[in-house]
Amino acid sequence: MPRPPHFWEINGLITDQVMHAMTAIKVESHACRHAQKKTNLHKNQNQKVTPYDYNRVVLQTVDREPDSDYINASYIDSILKPNAYIVTQGPTEDTVVSFWRMIWQERAAAIVMLTKTFDFIKVMCVQYWPPNKEKDETYGDISVGIVQEEELANFHIRTFRLYKTEKDVVVEERFLLQFHYTQWHSHTCPFSNALLEFRRRVRAVVGRRLASNCATGPMVVHCNDGGGRSGVYLAIDANLELAEEEDCFDVFGYLKKLRQSRKGLIENEEQYKFVYDTLEEHVVCGISWFPVSDLSQRLKQKSQRDPVTKLNEYQKEYQQICKQTPRFTIGDCAGGHRGDNREKNRDVLVVPPDNFRPYLTSFQGNSFTDYINAVFVDGYTKPREYIVTEWPLVRTQGEFWSLVYDYECAAVVVLCVPPKNSQQYPPFWPEGRHSKKYGPVFTIDHVSHNHYTNIKTWIFRINKKIVSLTELMAGVKAPPKTVQLFQLTCWPMGHKVPSSTNSLVELMNMVERWRQRTDYGPVCVVSPDGRSRAGVYCAANACIEQVIQHGEVDVFQAVKTVRRHRPQLVENMTEYKYCYDLVLHYVLHYLNKDMNEKK
Repeated sequence: MPRPPHFWEINGLITDQVMHAMTAIKVESHACRHAQKKTNLHKNQNQKVTPYDYNRVVLQTVDREPDSDYINASYIDSILKPNAYIVTQGPTEDTVVSFWRMIWQERAAAIVMLTKTFDFIKVMCVQYWPPNKEKDETYGDISVGIVQEEELANFHIRTFRLYKTEKDVVVEERFLLQFHYTQWHSHTCPFSNALLEFRRRVRAVVGRRLASNCATGPMVVHCNDGGGRSGVYLAIDANLELAEEEDCFDVFGYLKKLRQSRKGLIENEEQYKFVYDTLEEHVVCGISWFPVSDLSQRLKQKSQRDPVTKLNEYQKEYQQICKQTPRFTIGDCAGGHRGDNREKNRDVLVVPPDNFRPYLTSFQGNSFTDYINAVFVDGYTKPREYIVTEWPLVRTQGEFWSLVYDYECAAVVVLCVPPKNSQQYPPFWPEGRHSKKYGPVFTIDHVSHNHYTNIKTWIFRINKKIVSLTELMAGVKAPPKTVQLFQLTCWPMGHKVPSSTNSLVELMNMVERWRQRTDYGPVCVVSPDGRSRAGVYCAANACIEQVIQHGEVDVFQAVKTVRRHRPQLVENMTEYKYCYDLVLHYVLHYLNKDMNEKK
């Protein structure tokens, strides 16, 4: 790729020159008279982020409403196209009607929402669409209904039906997609690969609309105030669009354009660096997904060695994942390194980061802490869909059942069978029909069990005893909870893969069917050491969900996602290749049957 004048480093190291570019930019100050009118001040969420007069969106006026032409929104060019975007603030109670008037007037191509409605005890943006599919809501003279909603781990896609009525008769209707990124907290940056996947979904829809030659207006982008996060998204989107056309980026040049178009777009160095990191991720990783119909052919190609590097595609992909795997410091994992928690780890080198570990909430006595060596892992359709933990030690069995109880796990998946009477891997569930106590608080009752070829299952009732004096005096009740434990018996200790791929895929299906019957709580995946086997289970599951939902395969990104919070998951080339084998087995033997059942 030719190196454009403003894109210096492609290896992730951005020069001081670039990082100081933000402070070096001198922006002409444009007038904001309309935003600063007294009658309009209450329409701005953040008085520091307001539209310039020269490129503000001017609404058609409403009779007998002074300044009804004002909304905190700006037209903004991409690098290739004038007025490609409208950047606006998240609607407030006062501005939600104006927001929908703008969407209708401008014939928006799509809505891109980059904030939660509620974040850090603060309302970021009102929910400006109906709460469910059953009831439409009316905003001024525009009614809005939800036609469809799709949930993925990092974003939701909603299809809205907009319509106007006269004398209860629909006179005009339109359909509009909203892409809602749900995992971008204010004052942080999201994961680059997740944001690139989000942008891919947005572009697929907007591209189709533009290609169909229907009268389509700008893409409407908003965060809470139409500032930092919106600017980051525009910078990434516009530069990727430029790269597709001209094979180059112009990050600095576009930052200048953004700063001249609206206050507050890309608000700090961290966000500016994130733009570079995300573009670098796109260049380095490229397009890793492909349609499920190409699977067999792609796997043949991936097995072929490059004559120069002597590596096949699987090896190159895994090397790239290892290069990009995050590294956590002891400070990031302080909880697990505390003196009273160190003995709860099988391996002090495999300790969860505090930001991504489950904190135990059941009180079991003053000698217990909130710590267990476990980590959240995102699925394809749900964040924190899995909790990966190690086989409990004798002294951490109470903590294990606290984890399952506190986080309302629907299922526990055990991917190994230790030797009988093993000191290293003591049993942590009742093996007979009798109840058994683990720690001072939890008693596990056997409800039922079923044993199949290579798979054993038990249904347990978890009973919790209240021992906290405060909770007893407050009359706190601890209702019993039900969980099903699934054990795969064909993955011998010391083996890198199970002896029956079919049994592992069947177990995944059994877990999914059980979760559909319950409240779809998270799955607790037990690995002998907290690192081996569990990553394969989580990544393959996410891939299978992508196959079912979108007819796509992307093992590379699934494994990257699984390793975000625990770099040791999918710890070797064998496990990585086996993720592909699992997906292939599912597609060949289960896909059609499962799709027919869903229908």
